[in-house]
Amino acid sequence: MTGKEWIMNQQNNKQTFLYNFAYLDENTKKEIRRKILKAVAIPGYQVPFASREMPIGRGWGTGGLQLTLSIIGCADTLKVIDQGSDDSVNAISIKKFIQKVCSIPITNDTKKATVIQTRHRIPEEKLEKNQILVFQVPVPEILRIIEPSDQVTKRMHAEADYSAIWLYLYEDIIHFNEISIGAGYPVMVNQRYIMDPSPIPRFDIPKLNHSRSLLLFGAGREKRIYAIPPFTDVHPLEFEDFTFRTEDFSGKTCSKCNASDVYLDEIIDDESGTRSYQCSDTSYCEKRCQP
Repeated sequence: MTGKEWIMNQQNNKQTFLYNFAYLDENTKKEIRRKILKAVAIPGYQVPFASREMPIGRGWGTGGLQLTLSIIGCADTLKVIDQGSDDSVNAISIKKFIQKVCSIPITNDTKKATVIQTRHRIPEEKLEKNQILVFQVPVPEILRIIEPSDQVTKRMHAEADYSAIWLYLYEDIIHFNEISIGAGYPVMVNQRYIMDPSPIPRFDIPKLNHSRSLLLFGAGREKRIYAIPPFTDVHPLEFEDFTFRTEDFSGKTCSKCNASDVYLDEIIDDESGTRSYQCSDTSYCEKRCQP
């Protein structure tokens, strides 16, 4: 169903809408879809696109929102999470907006969703080939930590000149006996491009490798789109004698569902000061709590 057909259908039901299906005009959707195809064809490569003005502030997920609105259809089911939570302000606001301009089903169940938009987390449940995961990305250029010039970073990517980022990691180990990068740890995609996986925790990095679902990354403020196609090699940067390590939750369990093999959020009681842990993925936790 095209945008015009959807508007006419709503008008026949005595409802008048002054916007296209999924808010964006059809030419904008075509342009973004073409850029998505290019990003899929060159895994990890940042494709520039004409980022549109959205009814939310830049930096609050405009890039991911534009990707979602460009690929979503009437038969899709949407899930939106913010750092694993389905009920945060950011997630609820985006869900309400998309449902208003699309009238598609919304779900908290990862398995039922065909399109999942996320900020800073990958769901605990394994994604399948019929699902698309869309990341909200604040800063897409991983080389920004060593080189502020976009012109220089583009040349470095073109020449696969990544010696500076390797040196940065080596100096981190020398000074701190640890790589200090936490969220958004740099990864090598398809043995060619070093990529920023968005500010996901290290715990989620292994989920990128040979994922069965399509992974799309959108940065609205920076006007960049990049992608990881299904079954693509994605590996974190590491040294032979200093391997990549994820966050350590050994000996800790979720206080609600007793899960121990998931990413946990630390909860500190304001009155007693006691610490407890809960699943970051609220949908996963709720499923485990069900009888």
